[in-house]
Amino acid sequence: EQIDRVMDAVECARILGFDLLTRDRKFEVPHFMKKSFGNWDVNEKVKKDKGNLYRVTEITTPDGILKQVETGPCEERTVSGIHLSTVEYLIENERDFEIFNKFVPRIDSETISEMKEWAAFSRELIGELGISAPWGWGGVFNQAATYRNVQELLMDAYLNQEFYQAYMEKMTELIVESNNALADTDFKCIGIQGNIANAGMVGADFFDKYILPYEKELAKAIQDAGKFTLYHNCGKARVLQESYVKMGLDMWETVAAPPQGDNDLKEAKELIGDSITLSGNLDQVSFLKKAALEEIKEEVTRIMHIGKQGGRYIFAASDFLEKGTPLENVKKVIEVAKREGRY
Repeated sequence: EQIDRVMDAVECARILGFDLLTRDRKFEVPHFMKKSFGNWDVNEKVKKDKGNLYRVTEITTPDGILKQVETGPCEERTVSGIHLSTVEYLIENERDFEIFNKFVPRIDSETISEMKEWAAFSRELIGELGISAPWGWGGVFNQAATYRNVQELLMDAYLNQEFYQAYMEKMTELIVESNNALADTDFKCIGIQGNIANAGMVGADFFDKYILPYEKELAKAIQDAGKFTLYHNCGKARVLQESYVKMGLDMWETVAAPPQGDNDLKEAKELIGDSITLSGNLDQVSFLKKAALEEIKEEVTRIMHIGKQGGRYIFAASDFLEKGTPLENVKKVIEVAKREGRY
């Protein structure tokens, strides 16, 4: 069954009684990957082969064809919330980027109208239950790594700096344009995916030199439009936490503890808690699915008592709930969090 991240989330919030922060993915895929424009003909094919699903996107331009191939298991029950893996990238070489840079279309009026209409619908539906924080395309590095192999991209920063800078600047330009359109709607907050450049992938020095300037420009554009920024890294981030403050973000999630991440909520509160709102820290993978109700009570109480000190904390899990999570466990989390969150 297809889940709607706004309508079904609203229904869950009404039934279970929690504050809502929806994460809609309606505008996560760029307009230029979804439809054709002048000198930019998009053809997408989906096929199944030997238990795998393949999505092949070919973009025909006057100067050549760009191609992206993504794959993953085709069993729907196993892929909820999972992104397909890319096996062939849109930007394999500098010639591909030349074509991309020359012909990639600007955001169109139809896409902008869809954003405004969906934002108005979401705001009316959500009402006083919470707010909508839709995902944009992603952070600049996330998006750059979507269309170019991340191993190549990391080496570009060292070995081909002129290309790296041109590519990142173009991605920044396109992403800022799209997020400006998202911000010029009834949405109150914009989600920025930053999980690829996690602390298991890059260190603070690399992040600050080669990634931070572009992400900071994106965050500033959203905030200049009067909207909040929500930066998502659900993995390792311990050495990057101060970089998130430098980025000027309003909020960072998910403060994931081991084994998914390497973060400690108490440490993060002490280090950056006065400068940025933190959200998350409840382990929904190894803990919530299996824990007894008394264990849940103790863990949620512990997290909430750390997080609520000084404010600037939103209690949440460290990512989407896993399939098979007992409903009674979810109810216990909400019950304890609401009680222990009072000052």
